Order: sequence, then C-alpha cells, then structure tokens
Amino acid sequence: MQTTKKYLFPTLLHRCLLAGDFRPIIAGILTFIILCSVTTVAFAEETGQPTTPWQIGWQEMVTETSRSVAEFHTFLIAIMAGIVIFVLALLVTVILRFSEKRNPTPSRTTHNTALEVVWTIVPVLILVAIAIPSFRLLREQLVPPPHDIVIKATGYSWYWGYEYPADQGGFSFQSFMLDDAARKPGQPRLLAVDNEVVVPVNKTVLLQVTSADVIHSFAVPAFGVKVDARPGALTETWFKVEREGIYYGQCSELCGNGHPYMPIAVRVVSEPEYSAWLKDAKKKFASGSTLPAQFAENR
Repeated sequence: MQTTKKYLFPTLLHRCLLAGDFRPIIAGILTFIILCSVTTVAFAEETGQPTTPWQIGWQEMVTETSRSVAEFHTFLIAIMAGIVIFVLALLVTVILRFSEKRNPTPSRTTHNTALEVVWTIVPVLILVAIAIPSFRLLREQLVPPPHDIVIKATGYSWYWGYEYPADQGGFSFQSFMLDDAARKPGQPRLLAVDNEVVVPVNKTVLLQVTSADVIHSFAVPAFGVKVDARPGALTETWFKVEREGIYYGQCSELCGNGHPYMPIAVRVVSEPEYSAWLKDAKKKFASGSTLPAQFAENR
C-alpha cells in the first residue's frame, strides 16, 4: 500500500523551495510589510487617544520627543525586518543547497574562522547602532530644557493629583475618571476625567512626578512621556505640545485593583484661554480639595 506523503510546509511554499523560485516568497513578505504600513497610517489619523478597535500604529505625535520615539521605533522595525529576511534567506539557501539529494556525502567542515568572526562582530555592530540613538533619545526625555511652566503630578490609589506653583495661581486639585453615567457625548470611556490638566500650546512644561503610596506611572503616548511615580522620590520629565486638543494617557504601572481606572487627560489651549482658565481654576480649587463624595467619606 502506497503511503501518502505529507509535507510540513504549505504546498505553495514547498513547490517554491523545490523549484528554487523565491519570487512568491519575497512578494508575500513585501506585501505584508506594505499592508502593515498602510494600516498604520490609516489607523493613526486621530489625535490624543486610541480611536479604532484593533488599532495598530502610533497615535499622532504632537511633540518633538514623541516624534523621535516614533522614528526610533521605525528604525528598530527596519532592523528587525532586515534580520528576519536575512535569516529566512539563509534557511532557504541551506534547505536547497545542502539537502540530502544534492549532498549525498555531507561535508565534515566544523570551523570557519572568517565566518565566526563575522557572526560575532555583526551583532555587536547592530547593538551599537541601536544603543547610540537610544541613549540620545533617553537624554532628550529626561534632561529638560529651560521651562515656562512647572506642574507636579502625584499618583494616588487610584487617581491623580496636580499642583500648580504660585506663579501659575498656586492651587491643586484631584482628577478622577468619569463613570459611564457622568460622561458626556464624545468623552472616551475609561479615559475622560472630571478635572483635566490644562497647559498652553507651544510652551515647555516641566513635569514633576511622585507618588503618595505605591509605584504608579505617568504616561501620555502622544507626548512621548512615560515616567514612574515612586513614593519618596521626585522624577522630572518635560513636554512641549505643538497642537491644541485633549490628549489622554493612563497609569502604566500595575499598581493595584484600581489600576485601569486612573486615566490622565491633558487639555492644550491657546495662551489667552490658559490665562482665563488659571483665573477660574484659582477660585474653583481654592479649598485645595476636589475629592468626590465617595472618596471624601472614606478619608
């Protein structure tokens, strides 16, 4: 009885390998890369928040630092794609060139000095090529330039508190996520808050981040900002937003059972609007407490 031969590879791939024709394989890889690029552009049109189910790609970046992050990410994708394609080509070459049919008597070569030097040096060069822009980007994020405004953000379990210094009005407030009943049309679920952070457009904001209890993380993707909030420590970062709008983020550290419910909302406005908001906010938050009733009762 003749046994049907089953291949591990799909039929098309197997035929391509046997025929030595790599054009369909290369075409498939290129098509996949192009589709991913097109999908990324199509899904990254909106600003400040995720907008599409199964969205891939970055939100629209609105600071110089966030654009540097996106460019570095693209650079890493290019390196990884190049490595994957190179390794795939090597595997296909080995399958075809060193098959049992073409090499009934296998080579007994065990060492190749030149090859071993190459596969040691090349990974080191790749790591150096990644490290240089990585350290440059890290310095850009963590070494703030001369600033116009200082805001202090404090992480609590589970909400954020913000403080504006005396030259900006000298007030503080807490920011809580809005539940479904309190949200207005257009406000995103799990991201909208009752009190937004307000900053002026095209001004450098120095952000000081700390925590009152456990480790949190202050992250706003469109700004390229992500910094841990640690108890007893004050960490600084900065951003300069180039476009007005509302930008959302969340705590990005697993800080407890309320972790998914401590969003960040930053409203970027013009300078006249910012000045008007400061006057209103100084009156609104004069008491220094903006705790909702359920939180105030438990304190």
